[in-house]
Parts: sequence; structure tokens; C-alpha cells
Amino acid sequence: MKFSMRIAVAAAALTMAGLAQAQTWPAKPVKIVVPYAPGGSVDVVTRKMAAKLQEQTGQTFFVENKAGATGTIGLSQVLLSPADGYTLAANDTTHALLPHIFKTLRFDPVQDLIPVSAFVFAPMGVVVKADSKYKTLANLIADAKAEPNKVTYGTGGAGTTPHFVSEALGIATGVNFMHIPFKGAGEATLGMLAGTVDFQIASTPGVMSNVKGGKARLLAVSGSKRLASLPDVPTFTEAGVKDFGLVNFTGLWAPKGTPKVVIDRLQMEIAKAMASPDMKAFAESIASEPGYWDAPTFTKELGERTVSWGKVAANTAFERQ
Repeated sequence: MKFSMRIAVAAAALTMAGLAQAQTWPAKPVKIVVPYAPGGSVDVVTRKMAAKLQEQTGQTFFVENKAGATGTIGLSQVLLSPADGYTLAANDTTHALLPHIFKTLRFDPVQDLIPVSAFVFAPMGVVVKADSKYKTLANLIADAKAEPNKVTYGTGGAGTTPHFVSEALGIATGVNFMHIPFKGAGEATLGMLAGTVDFQIASTPGVMSNVKGGKARLLAVSGSKRLASLPDVPTFTEAGVKDFGLVNFTGLWAPKGTPKVVIDRLQMEIAKAMASPDMKAFAESIASEPGYWDAPTFTKELGERTVSWGKVAANTAFERQ
């Protein structure tokens, strides 16, 4: 057999093998590592998606929480697993922050993890306690302009997404807020509710229970339009802050080397899930938007966010760990 013909035969065999792998995957349980503690936005959304993928494929999809070091402990665990599609990572926009949070990492978040798909897009909101003197975002910004570093905000710590988003808001409006870091996002919320800090920026799923319970109020949310579940809350643009449309997302990544046919199958299943009425209803129930990014779109968005976060980091008094 001529060499060129052997190459063609081998290529055809590999194609057939890839198709067979795509058709048989998943042939065993799939683990999705959430690199944060249970109960957060990424955890809640990922568990819902895992249940939907299990329903669609007939195979078990389960979530394992591995928190620590801004998600890098869990992500490192995924990278130690075989790149066969049976261990995946979940994360949010924090993934694009990693190069700006750490001086060195044991892995490359861009090269070592393949973006598969993003889904369920949650606005970031400025939230205050129910009886706060700040009735509008304009009130809060005016106070901050009048007395720099007087208006305080709480986060789960330096380098977190809420920290960077809050600093980005300060840059966009030309004011200086005072950052009060807590030991976790939950403690920051308690600080806001107690009046220890003036406001908090968080993704809507994390604050909806307090908003619906009458303990907190949202002054504005990111995104291009108001949420159906929060029709009285203006967008940042409507509240006077233009070009501040950052929306958080939940997404899945696979280790570098995972077969493309498996990634393609996973994308297809996620797209199918997000087109279903129950996933759309779930997203809306947590004040989020149902949606879907394929791998190329996801990769492009991550790249753009990494660049934009770099600009925020350059203008923020933050020392990389």
C-alpha cells in the first residue's frame, strides 16, 4: 500500500474512532468540579446544569466542591485528571481575573483549560440594606464624589470579582470608594445588612433572597435591559453609568487535550439544555438571563475580559498574591 494511501486510511480510522467516542460519551459518570464552597452562584447553576445533562444523556453528572485560593485549588485538581471528558471544571468571570490576581500559578488558565461553553448570565447589582439612606445609585455616587473614601463597600476579599467590579464602578464614575474586605461573600452580605458597609456588589443570584425578603434593595443591575423578575430596578445605563454592562456567567472548562469530538458533544448538550423551558425558567427564577456561548464565543469573551480586568488592576491598589 502506498504511503499516501496508508495516511488516508489512518486518517479515516481516526475519524471513525472520534465519531464513535462522541457517540459513546458519556459512558461513565462525569464529575464537574466547582472550585468554591457549596451554595454560591456557580455551585447552584452548575448543579442545575448537571441534573439537566444527566436527564438528557442518561448518564450521571455530579458536582464536587473543591474550594480555596480563588478557585485555583479546584482547577488544579481538574488538570491532574485525565483529559477524557469525564472531569470538567465550572467557574465564572473570576477565571479571567486569575492572571491579575496571582504573580505565579502552577498552571496557565488560558492554555491548560479549554473553554467549552458559558450559560446562565447573571447581572451584577449594587445592593444596600432596605433602610439605607441611598435610594438611588446617583445618591451614592454623589456622596462618594463629595467625600472620597467615605462611602464603603464590602467584598469577600481582595482580588475577588466583586472587588474588581466595585473598583471598575469607581473608575467609571470617577470616585474613590473605601474597600472593606471580609472573610467571605456571606460575611460581606451580613456586613451590608448590618450597615457596617454602605453597599455591596454581587451577582443577583447571591442577593435575591434578601431582596425578596425585604432586607435589601438593589440600586442598579448590569446588562442591557431590566430583568423581568426585577422590573423596578434600573440598569447602570439608566442609573447614569454608561458602558458598565458587565454580566457574570457560569461556564464549563475541560483539560487541554480533551478530544474535540467530546467537547463538541458537550456543547451540543448544553445548547439543548439552555433551549429547554425548564432551564429558561430556572435562570429567570434567580434573576438571570438564559443563554449560550459556544467555545469560540466563550474564548473570545474571556480574552476580552482578561484585557479589561488588566486595566482595572492597573488602576487599583491591589498587590498580586
